[in-house]
Amino acid sequence: MEQTLYFILLLIALCSVSECVQRQYHFINVMKTWTEAQRYCRENYTDLATVDNMNDMNELKKSVNDGRVWIGLKKTSVGKWQWSSGDPALYLNWAPTQPDGTDDCAFISNGQWYDYSCSNSRAFICSSSNNTNTGLVFVNQTKKWRDAQSYCRQNHTDLVSVRNQNENQQLQKFINESHISGDVWIGLFRDSWQWSDQSNSSFRYWNTGEPNNAGGNENCAEIYPNAQGQWNDYFCNYQFPFVCHEDKLILIKEKLTWSEALRYCRQNHVDLVSVHSEEIQRDVMNVVKQASTEAVWLGLHNYCLMNMWLWLSGEIVCYQNWAPGNGVEPEDCNLEKRKGAVQSGGDQRWISRPETDRLNFICSRYEE
Repeated sequence: MEQTLYFILLLIALCSVSECVQRQYHFINVMKTWTEAQRYCRENYTDLATVDNMNDMNELKKSVNDGRVWIGLKKTSVGKWQWSSGDPALYLNWAPTQPDGTDDCAFISNGQWYDYSCSNSRAFICSSSNNTNTGLVFVNQTKKWRDAQSYCRQNHTDLVSVRNQNENQQLQKFINESHISGDVWIGLFRDSWQWSDQSNSSFRYWNTGEPNNAGGNENCAEIYPNAQGQWNDYFCNYQFPFVCHEDKLILIKEKLTWSEALRYCRQNHVDLVSVHSEEIQRDVMNVVKQASTEAVWLGLHNYCLMNMWLWLSGEIVCYQNWAPGNGVEPEDCNLEKRKGAVQSGGDQRWISRPETDRLNFICSRYEE
């Protein structure tokens, strides 16, 4: 009994908070226009580089020279609202008649949202992984929206995201209990920039004052020299080196049992995917949309002796995304060996399935 308890405590202690880069970046030191670079990346890798967060950005910067470099961001004619953190804006709580103009940033007032010019200054609220009580930090300094975004990223996590009604109520409660008066920036913004691979990533890392379309028709994004890897908008027909990315995850549309899927991934790629964080789950969600089965195998298996779930990578399941009624097996779990899968539709939660089911599956192409 003591050995079992010790083992469980050891596994819990091994829960990792580190982020995992889900793309492999490749610097191509050949001069091409943005469109030529896009074509090259699509023919030889996955696409021109997409960046989801600062972890990705830091990884990308390791591979490039200190010069002008194309990435996969291009301006379109359609602007959409999205969160600074990269979360999709599925829930919106606009005040009546809002948004009412061409303003591209949002603040919250009395629980409702308003669009406003990003160049105006407001106090703001950051999200923070260090604040275990609320995960929120009020910054009583007035800044322009992008300056507030930079402050939150440098000192906390990001400007706050509000993904559902419950989070909106929690945010307003925080504002009331903190006696915050006036309007405060949240992480909602609108722009017309789109990634080449059609990713939903709303991460932006513009240099101060950018994008400014200074010469007109500056419709493509580059990494600008001497700006700590920050971005600049520029003319798409100029020739620069560029960065391609190759997705770490690949959906296999064959219908195999869990053991057969495991064998396939290890023979042809690296392993069945382990999902250690919300970031990896977002990548999984993008991949499973193309599945031909209602669920897709993950590298998740039940350790029946202790009735606990583990990843093939050896890690305990720290980040949780189970559908209701899943993730806890009956004590006779040996009678029907269970493995973990992700739903390909709906909200794409994890479910427990008999290992003999035949499903599509997701392989990881690179070592953790």
